[in-house]
Formats: sequence, C-alpha cells, structure tokens
Amino acid sequence: MDYSLISKRKCWVTFIYMVIVLTACNGFYLPGSYMHTYSKGEEIYAKVNSLTSIETELPFSYYSLPYCEPFGGIKKSAENLGELLMGDQIDNSPYRFRMNVNESVFICTTPALSEHEVKLLKQRTRDLYQVNMILDNLPAMRYAHQNGVKIQWTGFPVGYTPPNSNDDYIINHLKFIVKFHEYEGTGVEILGTGEEGMGVISEAEKKKASGYEIVGFEVEPCSVKYDPESAKLHMYDSVKSVSCPLELDKSQIIRERERVSFTYEVEFVKSDIRWPSRWDAYLRMEGARVHWFSILNSLMVIFFLAGIVFVIFLRTVRRDLTRYEELDKEAQAQMNEELSGWKLVVGDVFREPNHPKLLCVMIGDGVQITGMAVVTIVFAAFGFMSPASRGMLLTGMIILYLFLGTGAGYVGVRLWRTIKGTSEGWRSVSWSIACFFPGIVFVILTALNFILWGSNSTGAIPISLYFILILLWFCVSVPLTLLGGLLGTRPEPIQYPVRTNQIPREIPARKYPSWLLVLGAGTLPFGTLFIELFFILSSIWLGRFYYVFGFLLVVLLLLVVVCAEVSVVLTYMHLCVEDWQWWWKAFYASGSVALYVFLYSINYLVFDLQSLSGPVSATLYLGYSLIMAIAIMLSTGTIGFLTSFYFVHYLFSSVKID
Repeated sequence: MDYSLISKRKCWVTFIYMVIVLTACNGFYLPGSYMHTYSKGEEIYAKVNSLTSIETELPFSYYSLPYCEPFGGIKKSAENLGELLMGDQIDNSPYRFRMNVNESVFICTTPALSEHEVKLLKQRTRDLYQVNMILDNLPAMRYAHQNGVKIQWTGFPVGYTPPNSNDDYIINHLKFIVKFHEYEGTGVEILGTGEEGMGVISEAEKKKASGYEIVGFEVEPCSVKYDPESAKLHMYDSVKSVSCPLELDKSQIIRERERVSFTYEVEFVKSDIRWPSRWDAYLRMEGARVHWFSILNSLMVIFFLAGIVFVIFLRTVRRDLTRYEELDKEAQAQMNEELSGWKLVVGDVFREPNHPKLLCVMIGDGVQITGMAVVTIVFAAFGFMSPASRGMLLTGMIILYLFLGTGAGYVGVRLWRTIKGTSEGWRSVSWSIACFFPGIVFVILTALNFILWGSNSTGAIPISLYFILILLWFCVSVPLTLLGGLLGTRPEPIQYPVRTNQIPREIPARKYPSWLLVLGAGTLPFGTLFIELFFILSSIWLGRFYYVFGFLLVVLLLLVVVCAEVSVVLTYMHLCVEDWQWWWKAFYASGSVALYVFLYSINYLVFDLQSLSGPVSATLYLGYSLIMAIAIMLSTGTIGFLTSFYFVHYLFSSVKID
C-alpha cells in the first residue's frame, strides 16, 4: 500500500476543510478589536451600516438613498458569515473626523431630487428608517427625553413627519459628540479588557501608545434649509455652526426639484470613561428585577416538580420494589398475578415505537442544537462574544452546529441500534440527521429570501453565500455526521433490562386523550422561558442590544431541569395507566413548549410589534419565528426523551419479573 499517497490525500482533505471553515469565519475574531489610539489631528472616517426599521424589518443599503458619496467611490467592508446573514452592509462614508479638532463641515449638495428619489425618501421616512453610523467600531447613539424619561437609541432617522402634516423633512445636518480618553504615555499597561479584548503594552511601547482613544459616539440630528449659494462649496469646506431650527419653514422639506445640502459638526469632549467600559452605555441592563423574577419563578416550578419526582422515586417506586424484593418466590409469583399500574407493562415498555427512524433523527438533531446553544451561551456569558465583533454570535453558532454533527450522528445511530438491535440502516439515519433540520431551515430561508430579493433588501442572502452555506453543509456537516454515525455503530447497543412480549398488550381506554396531557405539560417549561423570551424578541426585532447572557445561561440550565422533570413525571403517569407507548409522549411532553413559544411570538407580533407594517414584514417575522420554534422543539424534546429513557431503563432494571 502506498502510504505516501494516503498521507497526501489526508493533507488535501485537511487543506479543503481549512479553506471552507476560514471562508465561513471571515472576520471571526476573538473577542473584539484591540484599542486604537489616535494622535491629535489624525483623520478617522465613519462607516455606515444598512438602513433599518422596526416597522418593516427590511434592511436597505445606505446609498440606496441620495446621500453624499465619499471620494474614491463606495467601498464595502469585509463582512463575516453572521453579518451577511443578518443583512449588514457596512460601507465607507464621507464623514471625516480629525482627532480632537472641533469643526463644522460641508459635505455636498445633491442634484435636484427626482420623482423616484422623493418617493423613496418619503417612504423611508414614514417607515421610520434609521441611519446606522459607526466610528471606531462604536455605533452612533442618540438621546431624547419623553415624559421626563431619558431614552437612548442607536442611529438617527432618515427624516421626520410633523404631527398633522403631509410634508416630510430630511435629516441633513448632524451634530456629533465624540468622547475621548487621553493617555499621557505613562502608566499605560492594559490595551483593553472585557468586551474589547485584552493586550499589554511593554515599557518601550508606552510612549508610543500615548494619545487619544474614542470611548463614546453620540449624534443629534436635525433638518436645516440652506441657501442655494451653499452648492458652490466643496467637500470639507468649513461652514458656520448652526442651531437646529424648530420652525418648519427653516427645515429642509422633501419634494421634487429640491437640492439638499448635507453638513455636520463635530465636538470632541474629554471623558473619564476608559476603553474597557466604553460599551457600557450600549449594554446598560434594564429590568434586572424582571430577570430575577423570571429565575425565582422558574425555581418555584423546579422545586414543585422535584417534589413530585421525589415522591415517585422514594415513596412509590422504592416502596413497591422493596416490598417486592422482600417476598419469597411463591409470594412473588402470586403477586405477579395481582400486579397493577406500571408493573403490568413490563413486557411492552421497550416495544419499538412508531416511526423509530424519525425519532432517532429528531433526537440526533436535538443533541446538535442543544450542544450549540449551551456552548454559545456559555462563551457569551464569559464575555467571549463581544457586540464589537458584529455577526460573531451567529457565526459562532453556525460553526459550532457544523462540528457538533459528530455528536448528533453518534447519539442518533446509537439510539437506532438500541431500538432495532442491529446496525443495518445506520447510513440512512446519519444522512437524515444531517439533512432534516438544516433542510427545513434551508426551505424556509429560501422562501423568505425570494421575498427579500423582490424588495431589493440587503437582508437577502447573496447567491455566493448560498453556495458557501451549501458547501459547509455537504462538505463539513454531512461528513462529520456520518463519522459520528460510524462511531455510534462501534459500542454495543444499550441492553433492555426486560424482555418484550411477542403480542402487544392492549392499552386501556381513557376518559381524556393523552395528547391533552402532553400539550398541558409544555406550559411548565414555557413558564421558565417566557420572560427571557420577551427580551430576546425585543433584541431581535426592536434593534436593542441583548447582552445579559449570564441570566440567559441560568434560565437555560433551569429550562433543562424543568424539561427533564416534566418528561419523567408524564412518562410515569402514562405507565401507571398501562400506556406503554411512552416514547413519543416523552419527547413531546417537553417539546410541546415550542407550540407556546410560537403562539407567544404571534402575540408579540400583534401587541408589541404594532409598528410592524405590511404582509411582507409579518411573513418574515413568522418565518424566522417558525425556525426558532422548531429548534426549541427538537432541543427540549431531546432533553425530555433522553431523561425519560434512562428513567424507564432504571425503573424496570430493578424489576425481577420473568
């Protein structure tokens, strides 16, 4: 055998895997960017992200509107997989800042607005679109006061429509406040910690590191009508500082044949905020008491269910088993004839369930999703996924999902062997695991993508990204899942503690259908989850930062415990009424929480996203909510099923009935 040829093939396979993963991880870095110090007068250019709106949830390119373009043309920034999937499109802009230099600057005057441009500007204004600007990786923040309460947003509006008016006015003048922290060049040791990464400056580099670092970026937008003579100015010419007018006749109206002049002014303000704390203003946690209430509520549910499980194990099961083991053989034989409850289904409890292949596939995918969620939230809770690294969270989730295919294939095939008693068909099970959940997501995303393409939104997934995702799917996820399936055929299948009868036992008729009990069981895990779910939905659909991953980690752990307890209790209740078809019921007892999550998402759409307008936006929202609900069903159902399986195995391994 030519071992050199095998070695070369291994090298090529490794190289291909590295290329694929690096393609997906373009821009995937840990954990945030290093501190950048600037010298006085050094030029810094702001960048612009996609225009976003909480009314339509359709992002559009900044330059889809008649804004001033920078010298040298529009250049896109490198984006990672997560940014592309979220619809981010970061471009350069003409907004120039000279470090610690206050100035008021002219940018450009547009040609006379055409009918199409006026229609587009009015539509974006009335749909409440926001301009998202970034300076030194910090989003522009805007403050306002409503009813005596200070409210903060990221970004500023395209324009505004005064009350009781049909006219729209464009935002064409921006007042920037750039907060900076000054280093004197001595005593500087830490480049950045926490959210922005960490590095150490050596003694020789301390002097070099002296300068200014940007720690805050605020904007005050306003509309100003300029004299037509301003069109003679050139880009970056100085202009007089202006006060934002309150009178509408001094604001720039949006109408045909109007020429719009864009200006901005910059004020640099010295701040005591240090580099590690500059994201605190964005991540300021609101409603901490609500998070704690959610956790205490979940703990009450857990203790209640734990009490029931305690009674089942110590009072009922243990008592029955102890009494049974203390009897002699004759008494046991007599007692066997008088058995009742779960002991009657000893010959049927491990009978093959309906649709065993589908069950194995869903359990395998559930293991993959659960592993991805746990690892991602743990890393985020410990600060490894900074909001400064845009798209990092989503990119990390995708990469983790791909590589956890090995665990999914192993668990799914191991369960298949346990049910069937043979390895025959493991390849089909592995392929199904690799294609089931990704296939559902792919179909839904493709349907939604056609809607986004039709709307010319930057949220549409480019064709090139489609090929990358398919490449990752079939060149990374599928082979790793097949590898996991192969590993799952190696160990011996789990041996059942009791034999299965040839003739199945008849299940007694019940007053109420069992599915009612199964659906009702999902309310308990939902009670653990729904408060945190509100904050997550607000983060996704209202453009708020979600960074309370410590709370989310605690809620996730509580959810796992509740799902396990609910499934065990429900499985025991079904066995007590001689219902030996517990496999799928154990899965859906905890997996039914997904139904309540989806219904809650609809409730959130109707009552909390009232600003969301149009069938396109509602369809996008429901499509993404459906993907989330399916993932939750597979994850929670897997937790419940595996717990119930080991509970039933332990329960009947203690029975000595022949």
